[in-house]
Amino acid sequence: MQKMRMLTIVMLLAALSLPFTGCTSMTGRPFPVQKVRQIEVNKTTKAEVRQMFGEPWRTGIEDGKRTWTYGEYSTSFARDLVIRFDDQDVVRSYSFSSSLPEDAKL
Repeated sequence: MQKMRMLTIVMLLAALSLPFTGCTSMTGRPFPVQKVRQIEVNKTTKAEVRQMFGEPWRTGIEDGKRTWTYGEYSTSFARDLVIRFDDQDVVRSYSFSSSLPEDAKL
């Protein structure tokens, strides 16, 4: 009986300590945001984007055009870069968004 009570107390303390462990849920992966300004519409190619940022976190189609997304999302911040390519694999447009104050100057 004493062991059961001790086990219950330990389990309760472990469960209550979870919010304080510093765990943050993160989706996506970090990317070099300082390179966003190097993207040039109608000039930068898909190969150059890959060289600057690596493989995209997510790919898709928007208005019939190929899109690549680089993103980092957590409970404390979010930032993403969406790049749209034309049929010749050249950047047609892009958008960058961030909730971090240090990214406001990009």
